[in-house]
Amino acid sequence: MRLAILSDIHGNSIALDAVLADIQKQGGVDGYWILGDFSALGHDPVGVLEQVTALPNASFTRGNTDRYIVTGERPGPTLEEAQTQPHLVARLAELSANFAWTQGFIQARGWWDWLAELPLEVGLTLPNGTRVLGVHAAPGLDDGPGIHPTLSEEELRKALAPAKADLVIVGHTHFPLERRVGNVHVLNLGSVSNPIIPSLQASYALLNTNANSYQLQQRFVDYDHQAVIEAIQKVSHPAEKFLTQFMRGEKISPWAQM
Repeated sequence: MRLAILSDIHGNSIALDAVLADIQKQGGVDGYWILGDFSALGHDPVGVLEQVTALPNASFTRGNTDRYIVTGERPGPTLEEAQTQPHLVARLAELSANFAWTQGFIQARGWWDWLAELPLEVGLTLPNGTRVLGVHAAPGLDDGPGIHPTLSEEELRKALAPAKADLVIVGHTHFPLERRVGNVHVLNLGSVSNPIIPSLQASYALLNTNANSYQLQQRFVDYDHQAVIEAIQKVSHPAEKFLTQFMRGEKISPWAQM
């Protein structure tokens, strides 16, 4: 069995097209796991949903931005914070406009219930007995700090403790990594869109299994960032400045300097 596992598409159908093309170049797969953050914040919130739901044998989990769309929750700043810290007003206004824009597409095209019904986690047991868990941020969570490079071994052990799994696969931080703590193997996929790594590539993983073992292969894929910028501009996206910063490499994570 072979699975393609990806996350954090964020409404970027151009990056998604590149990843799906790379999967086919690698010989195709038997199924897909897509671990949340489908539509917000990008230029094509419905197009990516149409693409991923057409994939064969696909399983999905929710991400924090999927939850924000259907519940009205937001990552911050809050209105109260903006009232006491005026420099946050512009950020709050952009954030509100961004999610309102995305919500309009989701409601108009009939995807609201699909997003609302996404499960928190997906799991399976491989032929060799390895228990695999897929979740957006960390076991039991679609939000929060997630699995990132600065976690100590003890912090990582604590984050993974709720998982009854041998292999845990996550996204959320947009920063790819692979670690082991105790008997648990954890992989962060990075992201399909909104890159914060120096190469600005989309990333995903292939999971190959047989009766005796499994192998993980992390893939990094180039895509046309200028085409994404032009698509964002074409739809008059309310968060154009914020989104294009990712495409121009202006949002590189400090983790990349470690």
